[in-house]
Amino acid sequence: MKLKKRFTRISIAVVLIFIIGMGVAGNYFYNVGINRSQDGPDLHGGGSSAAAASIEGSEEQQKKVAQLMKWTEQQEFEMVQIKSYDGLTLIGRFLKNPDSNGKVVILAHGYKGSGEQMPWITKDYFDLGYDVLKPDARGHGMSEGDYIGYRWHDRKDYVDWIDFLIKEKKENSIFLHGFSMGAATVLMTSGEKLPEEVKGIIADSGYTTVKAELSHQLKYLYNLPAFPLMEVTSVITNIRAGYTFEEASAIESVKKNKLPLFIIHGDQDELVPTEMANEIYNAASSEKDLWIVKGAGHTEAYTVAEEEYKNRLQVFLDTAAGE
Repeated sequence: MKLKKRFTRISIAVVLIFIIGMGVAGNYFYNVGINRSQDGPDLHGGGSSAAAASIEGSEEQQKKVAQLMKWTEQQEFEMVQIKSYDGLTLIGRFLKNPDSNGKVVILAHGYKGSGEQMPWITKDYFDLGYDVLKPDARGHGMSEGDYIGYRWHDRKDYVDWIDFLIKEKKENSIFLHGFSMGAATVLMTSGEKLPEEVKGIIADSGYTTVKAELSHQLKYLYNLPAFPLMEVTSVITNIRAGYTFEEASAIESVKKNKLPLFIIHGDQDELVPTEMANEIYNAASSEKDLWIVKGAGHTEAYTVAEEEYKNRLQVFLDTAAGE
């Protein structure tokens, strides 16, 4: 009897230690990956492929970068803002093109980025005659918000940005183009009820679900299995940020999407596995196109195949807009 009681006490102690340990670990990973104010290590950033590194280091490319920076500095970006559905002030940079005739693109940045980024694609769209809006996502840049939502809540913010462009800027042909976590933003937004002014979605290096992506990150960074840590962290995230990893799904969103969809992904992507692009493509029910770029790592398709990227993008834009 004494041995049985002792075994019971030990079992209870082990269970309690496990629960406490999982709680501590879950809060740690919440702070690393989701809490905006945390100064700890970031999630894996993807790295550069050898091909992209070679291109970026060339003398010709350095000259192009200098020219791009000069062009960017010469542009007059208007700082605009909206209120989110839950009361946050969200900030964006709007670049007016005198020749746009109501055409505009919303560019969505990646994890811990901001609208100050994406200069290459900004200039490309401007050269194509588009206005450009680059919002700072909630929890990023100058926008309010104390957590990173992996773009689940941001999908509603983008519906509001779309309404802003229609009502305040009189835009009538709107495209959404996102990179990495920004790609997840536009994919998740595609499943919402969008006005007819929205013409198409471009997703470069997007992930399928938050749970799948963070599970991949957990394996890559820490060599740990997803279960049960992802489940614990998801519960903590639901308590602290109001969403679960299971519900934040680009896959389920594209099933409801009715707009033309262009998916771009590198075949050497370590941050977001290339097979995720295939999963998204297979799940999508709308008109769709998939381009897997050989030799490209995470969000490196433009760097590795710039001219083809521009050509494919223009074809998609013209076709989706009915031009």
